[in-house]
Amino acid sequence: MNTIISSRLNNFLLITLASALLWGCGSSDEALELTANQEQQVAERIAPEGHVSMAGQVASVSSSSASVGAARSGSDIYASNCIACHSSGVAGAPILGDVAAWTARLTKGVETVYTNAINGIGAMPARGTCMDCSDDEVIAAIDHILENSK
Repeated sequence: MNTIISSRLNNFLLITLASALLWGCGSSDEALELTANQEQQVAERIAPEGHVSMAGQVASVSSSSASVGAARSGSDIYASNCIACHSSGVAGAPILGDVAAWTARLTKGVETVYTNAINGIGAMPARGTCMDCSDDEVIAAIDHILENSK
């Protein structure tokens, strides 16, 4: 009987302690404030991708939507998408700087390397998981890798 009471008391104390800790970790109004940069990032993420125009309406392009489509550099694409596999050789991926591995792939021509990067090959998914990359951005990433693998 004592063990049942002791067990229930332990459970009660644990629940009380957990509740007190969670209550103490509540958010304040200060923690919910965003910086101007964070507000801009949120606005960009939730901005519509396009607009519907009715016949006869004049379409306008804002400067913010024009800059969203700006091409990223090959090194930026590599750093955000390619590095995960091409820095360690995951699933047989040729490593950045491995001259022999990239030379072997270039025997079929650089256009084949570009096509494989865009469409995927073997364990590599299409666009190397950069689904918002344009063909030109994927090619720029490949050029960055090749330039650093001579």
